[in-house]
Amino acid sequence: MRMQGSATRVSPNPQGAPRVGRAAGDGPSSSRRASPLQRAHDLQASPRRNIAVAFVSAFHAPFIDEDYDTLDAAFRIERLVGHGVVHAVKIVCGVRRARVAFCWFASVYAFIAILSAVIFRKHSVMVLGGGDVASNPEWRYGMWRSRWRAPLLRFALKRADVILAVDNSLRLEAMQRARYEGANIQVLPTGYDIHFWRPSSSKEDIVLTVAVVDSPFRIAVKGIDMLAATARLLPHVRFILVGIAPSIAEALDTPANLTCIGLRSRGELLPFYQRARIYCQPSRREGLSNTLCEAMLCGCVPVATDVGGTAAAIGGTGVVVPPSDPVALADAIERMRTSSRDGTEARERASSLFPRERRQRRLREVVGSLAE
Repeated sequence: MRMQGSATRVSPNPQGAPRVGRAAGDGPSSSRRASPLQRAHDLQASPRRNIAVAFVSAFHAPFIDEDYDTLDAAFRIERLVGHGVVHAVKIVCGVRRARVAFCWFASVYAFIAILSAVIFRKHSVMVLGGGDVASNPEWRYGMWRSRWRAPLLRFALKRADVILAVDNSLRLEAMQRARYEGANIQVLPTGYDIHFWRPSSSKEDIVLTVAVVDSPFRIAVKGIDMLAATARLLPHVRFILVGIAPSIAEALDTPANLTCIGLRSRGELLPFYQRARIYCQPSRREGLSNTLCEAMLCGCVPVATDVGGTAAAIGGTGVVVPPSDPVALADAIERMRTSSRDGTEARERASSLFPRERRQRRLREVVGSLAE
C-alpha cells in the first residue's frame, strides 16, 4: 500500500445520516459560485424574496450548500445548521417564522421541523439522500436501524408536503420503511456543473475510486475491501483511492498497486477524474453517487456495483456487476480497459440526466408553489 497526503477531518454524525465534508467530490466548485454583485442582482430581481424559508440540516456538505445557494437566490432564507437541544429549539422558532421548512435528509431534526410545520400550519419539503432510508446495523449505517428514531422518520415522511428523493430507489425504500403509498414523493436527482466537471485532453491507464472513508464501517459501506481484493486480482493495473483517512488506510491490507490518498478539495480532485480512464464504484450501498456522476462527466468509463441508483445512472455507458464480487468487478474492469470506449458516452449521459440547472429550477418551483 502507498499512502499519500493527509485526510481532512470529517466530524462525527450522531444522527446516522451520511456526513460528507467539503472533499471527495460531493459539492459545488467554488470557481462556479456567483459573485457578490451577481447575487445582489438576483436578490433584487426575485419577486419571491418576501417568502421566508427555514433551511434545516444537521451539518454542512457541498451538495447541501448548493441547494441552499439555489434557494437563497430566490427566497429569504434562514439557515439552521447544528446539533443538540439548542438547535432543535432554533428549528421550532425558525419554522414558525417561515412559510416553508426545507430539510436535507430525513432525521430527528427534520421530524422537529415537519412537526412544527404541522402545528404552525406551514409547509415542508424534505430531501432523501441515501442513509436516511437505510438500515444496515452490521455496518452501523442508516437512520432506520434506531428503534426510537424510526417512528419519527415515519411521521416526517408521511406528513411532509413534498419529499424529493435523489433517486427512485430511495423513493421505493422510503415507501417500504414508512409503510405508505408515497404520494408525496418526487424524484429529483442531484445536479452537476458540466462546465467544471469536464474531460481533459488525455487519459491514463488508471482505475480511480473516490469515497469518504473516515471509519472502519465506511470500508464496508463503500466496498473498499472489495476494491483491495479486485486490485490484487489485477496486479498489472494501477488503482487510486482518494478520500480515505490515513489511519484507516494503514489498517487495510492493500496491495502495492493500490495507492491511497486522503481527502482532497474539489479543485484538487478534478485532475484525478480527468486522468483516470476507468472509474470504479465498489459500494455496497448508494443513493445516487455524486462521485460516480462527476467521474462520468469527466469522461471516465464507469464500472460499478448494482446498488441504489448506480445502474440507472450508468445505463449502457459502462458495466454494472453484483456487489461483494471482486472477481466480477475485476473482469469488468479488464474488459473496459481493453475496449475502445473512451468515456464520451458516459459524459453525454450524465450531462443529459443530471444538469445542475434542472435541479435548481425544480427546487425553486417546489418551494414557490408551496408558499404562494
